[in-house]
Amino acid sequence: MNTTHVLAALIVGIATGFVFAGLRVPLPAPPSLPGIVGIVGIYVGYRIVEATGVGFDLLSWLGLG
Repeated sequence: MNTTHVLAALIVGIATGFVFAGLRVPLPAPPSLPGIVGIVGIYVGYRIVEATGVGFDLLSWLGLG
């Protein structure tokens, strides 16, 4: 994992949050802990499938890739 990428993502996230709050626009993300845990769950599930090699290429199956 590249620390520079993580830091850049954090800075962009903070700036985006600043802009959304400044414009009084609701965040396009779940505003509570269960939402954050859900996002982390999606990431963990993705990494598990990626590490185990389970799954199939949906785009090829649909004839699009």
